[in-house]
Amino acid sequence: MATFLYRLGRRAFRRRGLVALLWVAILVGAGVAASTAPAPPEDSFSMPGTESQKAFDLLDERFPAASAEGATARVVIRAPEGDKISDPAGKAKVEELVTALGDGPQVASVDDPFEANAVSQDGTTAYASVTYKVNAMELTDQARESLTAATDDARGDGFTVETGGDAVMAEQEMGGTAELIGIGVAAVVLLLTFGSLVAAGMPLLSAIIGVGIGISAIGALGSTLELSATTSTLAMMIGLAVAIDYALFIVSRYRAEIAEGRTPEDAAGRAVGTAGSAVVFAGLTVIVALAGLAVVNIPILTKMGLAAAATVGIAVLIALTMTPALLGFAGKKALSRKDRKAAAGQRAVSDKPKLGTRWARFVLRRPVTVLLTAVIGLGAVAVPAASMELGLPDEGSAAPDTTQRKAYDMLSESFGAGFNGPLMVTVDTRDADDAKAAAATVGKEITALGEAAAVTPANFNEQGDTAVLTVVPKTGPSDAATEDLVKDIRSLSGDIESETGATMLVTGMTAMTIDFSQTLDDALVPYLALVVGLAFLLLMLVFRSVLVPLKAALGFLLSVAAALGAVVAVFQWGWLADVFGVDQPGPIMSMMPIFMIGVVFGLAMDYEVFLVTRMREAYVHGSSAAESVTTGFTHGGRVVAAAAIIMISVFSGFIMENDDMIKMMGFGLAIAVLFDAFVVRMAIVPAVLALLGTKAWWLPKWLDRILPNVDVEGEMLHKELCVTS
Repeated sequence: MATFLYRLGRRAFRRRGLVALLWVAILVGAGVAASTAPAPPEDSFSMPGTESQKAFDLLDERFPAASAEGATARVVIRAPEGDKISDPAGKAKVEELVTALGDGPQVASVDDPFEANAVSQDGTTAYASVTYKVNAMELTDQARESLTAATDDARGDGFTVETGGDAVMAEQEMGGTAELIGIGVAAVVLLLTFGSLVAAGMPLLSAIIGVGIGISAIGALGSTLELSATTSTLAMMIGLAVAIDYALFIVSRYRAEIAEGRTPEDAAGRAVGTAGSAVVFAGLTVIVALAGLAVVNIPILTKMGLAAAATVGIAVLIALTMTPALLGFAGKKALSRKDRKAAAGQRAVSDKPKLGTRWARFVLRRPVTVLLTAVIGLGAVAVPAASMELGLPDEGSAAPDTTQRKAYDMLSESFGAGFNGPLMVTVDTRDADDAKAAAATVGKEITALGEAAAVTPANFNEQGDTAVLTVVPKTGPSDAATEDLVKDIRSLSGDIESETGATMLVTGMTAMTIDFSQTLDDALVPYLALVVGLAFLLLMLVFRSVLVPLKAALGFLLSVAAALGAVVAVFQWGWLADVFGVDQPGPIMSMMPIFMIGVVFGLAMDYEVFLVTRMREAYVHGSSAAESVTTGFTHGGRVVAAAAIIMISVFSGFIMENDDMIKMMGFGLAIAVLFDAFVVRMAIVPAVLALLGTKAWWLPKWLDRILPNVDVEGEMLHKELCVTS
């Protein structure tokens, strides 16, 4: 591989104009396609094969007039203190509100609270349900403004009016700022690392082009493949970070080759042949980890993973071709002024060892102390992860000052905690008479459980063969007792079917959350086995070792556990919530842990490959086990540290986004990279390698014969160049 990439790097260097023009043309083409494509859809949490999804699909089929695709709003109105909503003044206010809501654009229907039995028992609060003809993404600004105007007009005279539902206009504050923050910090770090504006600009330019192509492609295919805006944001977050890092490693190796007296063309070829090989395998581990999310069988996770994996793949191609082309334009200007002067004559050799060298020697002297300190420290940070509670975001987790949260709290106070998480029980038969009897039986059985606050009478479809019962729990949507109620109702299905012949299914947001979490739990072990197994094989190919890949995997588990512990402490427990802009601590989003595991695993293997391949290269070329560790840190420590700081800054920028999923993911990935790069890879890895010595590079002879030699360290390339020179 090193030989092939060496030739690719030289060819891109020589034909730099054509290569640059080709990538720019692809970027422009993708941008034009994205600008003319329809708007991407909003996020959806479909879960094929689960009971709640089957029930949802059944309702969509049997009750087409009540399609779940239409946006909804629930307007809650409360009378002044001491008054009732049923008083003449209250009725007049409600009638005025219902009329105003019904006059809004795109409104399909508005339920009058007095006709829909939507008045609280104490008579102080009522709510009006508004259904729209289109989904939330297709609502016009006029429709949203009309909803807001109607509620604003209803306020006054002591009446409190708040609104919940997906039709409510979401407040956006930080669109686009996260990427600018990440790029800005990356520029500063690159400038400090390279001491050259030209060298610092090349990784940024490569990353911007690569991520621009990836995000534009996602935008162009968004409506066709149902890729949401969140998918684009996560792809940008990951793609921008890895793209800068990949180009950084190649530019850094190019500068090292120039310093050894190579010509710019030969240096570019050698940089792509050696550092480029590490980029290929680092990229493959990230792609495997992200694409592996498909095994979870949740469409939104699959799409996020594949979109991000495709963006990473583009970043690898850009690094291998566009970066050497840019080096062709820059030549020796990629060096700092000091290094250019040294390259022109005899390069000065400093007696003072680099920081990376001093750190490696310190770890080699005290490997046990460093290892125990790092492991115990990460273990302590990981403790909160044991208390992690999973859930999906709802209006109860919104900021306390938002109208959605106020409406949620008003409904809970006046109608009961379970009112915000009602369950929908479907009863499906082949005959209308059977459906009525079966629905009556289901209602009696659920009531007999004694765990529901209310069970509404059945609502039948036009054919009369399918019924829906609404069950209001006594407890809130995220309460453990509500989950127990869902399980207890579902346990009745077998008896119901044998007694009435009807199929009973339970759905609703609460049931979907439960099924979502269960699906993720069931998929976690197969996912880890697939991803870790494939990555283990890749790392065995790279390092020709069994213990080094094993150490890499165990180190990853430690860093991701610590990262999840930090996420729980901040987003669930509320520690430092004000610092990170967490308005309302609560359960961790169900998909967050498994998605973070996939991303962090790929990124962790990045640093493992970049740092340890340099050690492997030194070991293959004759250095002792201890010397190879020192060499790896001497040549790669500073660059890996810079790459980690860049990646942390990119992810940290997304903490300021309004979207809870993006905010949590940005924080989790930033802290995970911090732990993995600076604790696991910089401390635990050299300590373990120091303790293992030459055993670290042990590979059984029979396995050595089976595994193909991909020559990541460039040994065959080195021999070939020595023969031809």
